Amino acid sequence: MAQETIFSKIIRREIPAEVLYQDELVTAFRDIHPRAPTHILIVPNVLIPTANDVEAEHEAALGRLFTVARKLAAEAGIAQNGYRLIVNCNEHGGQEVFHLHMHLVGGKALGPMLAR
Repeated sequence: MAQETIFSKIIRREIPAEVLYQDELVTAFRDIHPRAPTHILIVPNVLIPTANDVEAEHEAALGRLFTVARKLAAEAGIAQNGYRLIVNCNEHGGQEVFHLHMHLVGGKALGPMLAR
């Protein structure tokens, strides 16, 4: 059984967060430790611990991550210049909260994806 995370509490509005979008499938909110001028987390409302735990039944929510990212990037004024969408998986992938989530980062030139 998956362990509840801080994201579950944000989805249920039990702890404060700057929620920018929420529907029946996903919730998006500002990262509390932003790595860029725009840094938004988009999470499925159902707890999926990692990308390794994705099943066919999650496809609608995971597709919604991308359409919400597109909407929020446009609203933030970063769509034209570009932005990065990141999903980390497990410890070596840099995942810190084990509730699958997408980072939407932008608002400046981000440079290469990985250190050379």
